[in-house]
Amino acid sequence: MPGFYFLQRNPTFEAVQKVNSRKKLGSYPSFGVILSITLALVVSGLFGTLIIYSQELERLVRENIRVQVYLKNGLTDTQRTQIEKKLESLPYISPSSGEKSVTFISKEEAAKKFIAETGEDFIKFLGENPLHHAYIISISPAYHTRESMDKIEKEIGKMNGVFQVFYVQGLIESVNQNVAKIGLVLAGILAVLLITVVLLINNTLRLALFSQRFLIRSMQLVGARKWFIQRPFLLRAMGYGLLSGILASLLIWALINYANQNIEDLIVLQNKERMAMLMGCLLLMGILVAVTSTFFSIRRYLRMSLDELY
Repeated sequence: MPGFYFLQRNPTFEAVQKVNSRKKLGSYPSFGVILSITLALVVSGLFGTLIIYSQELERLVRENIRVQVYLKNGLTDTQRTQIEKKLESLPYISPSSGEKSVTFISKEEAAKKFIAETGEDFIKFLGENPLHHAYIISISPAYHTRESMDKIEKEIGKMNGVFQVFYVQGLIESVNQNVAKIGLVLAGILAVLLITVVLLINNTLRLALFSQRFLIRSMQLVGARKWFIQRPFLLRAMGYGLLSGILASLLIWALINYANQNIEDLIVLQNKERMAMLMGCLLLMGILVAVTSTFFSIRRYLRMSLDELY
């Protein structure tokens, strides 16, 4: 057919055939791209792990904030049971990890603990045990403010049979202030880090696609549509992003296991559910940033004139 013969003898078409014989559409140096994206995701993942650990540390600190409710002497077992049920029914009572929300400590048990810690038997010196039976209660973190804790102290103190309510006031304020400062610093670092990672991945892909600019123009000259040109690049970028996310997740998981084996009690701060969410975010981030950067880079080369390509 004359049209087909003309297309075969067209110099531009022949040039495209020669280029395609040496290069595959959508291909570019994969090792450097995957390595760069993986390292960027590893940095983001390690910082995300630090945030998870800081949140778990805050949870542990807040769980150790207890209110001590001392009872009057001479109460019967029935009266103590009634007080315990009232305490358990309060809306701001929160159970700690692996512990009861309301724990009873008898004065005999408290005396033994005091003697074991200090080595001084005050009962022999005084002739009696001056301590009181007590309940140790855990308060929900939502009520860890000075105003709320003061209201809780007054409310519990009005219960029949309660001698005194005590909690460390300065600890609540110190925890809230430190958590606010740390959260602000981590949020600022996270914002800067995310911008840096996105720019790094974007520049890596732009440099990799720079070598494909003439192939893209050749496809345009033979009448290929934009989506036909973009599709192989986007699919390859998606694969690179997914693979980089998997490699970054495996590397972070290996580093966490190594740290757990060498740092005592670090595993206490580990939250498997949040770590799984972090790994999933790394996969999505790798794919999303890689595909988005590739799309805009290809669109840029499609709009360039031949002089600009050089």
